[in-house]
Amino acid sequence: MGVTILLSYPVPENKTGPQTAELLIKRIGALGAVQSGQFLVDCETFSSGPTMGGPPRTVHVLHNSEQPAAVFALLESPGPPPKTVPLVADGLFDLLMLKMSSIYASKKQTRMEARGTRFEIADFLVKIGTVTMSSNFKGVLVEVEYRPCFIAGNCWELMREFMQSFLGSVVQNTPPPYFQVHNRLNDVYQPLDTIQQYLDHFASYRKVAGL
Repeated sequence: MGVTILLSYPVPENKTGPQTAELLIKRIGALGAVQSGQFLVDCETFSSGPTMGGPPRTVHVLHNSEQPAAVFALLESPGPPPKTVPLVADGLFDLLMLKMSSIYASKKQTRMEARGTRFEIADFLVKIGTVTMSSNFKGVLVEVEYRPCFIAGNCWELMREFMQSFLGSVVQNTPPPYFQVHNRLNDVYQPLDTIQQYLDHFASYRKVAGL
């Protein structure tokens, strides 16, 4: 996989989420993109109970249809200092979380999904999808992957130009905050970077919902 940029696309006042996604699908189609299936990224959050002692800990478990054999887990430790510990495992990790239900309880009301359509155009993979939390619409996400590149700083300008061609002014002239905050602009891109971007956007949607 190459470098991936994940952006939230604002829904106009006179349109619904699905209508906005359809608008973007028409735009990318006009550039010559070819549909190549569907995609799904989901996130379930677990919180530790009093049996753990100390401040509660949170575990986010995510799945990405691009890596069907992998389960991504991010453990948020309150610290001090607070930190996030990432883990990539196989499907057995889901069973492990079920067996640990007496320690980590699932926050079912905050389960989130991003699902939609994949498109291929030249060396780019574009995914346009809607985000739901407990079946309630929350936003539109656009994922753009440039496959030949493995360091974001080397291909940002090219990706920016491509994304602006169908997303317009939503795309800033500077790299997204994720790459700057986590100092990932000049490092080799990893699948966990995509997962962390999804988790950051999911957290923003939950924050808007007051959760």
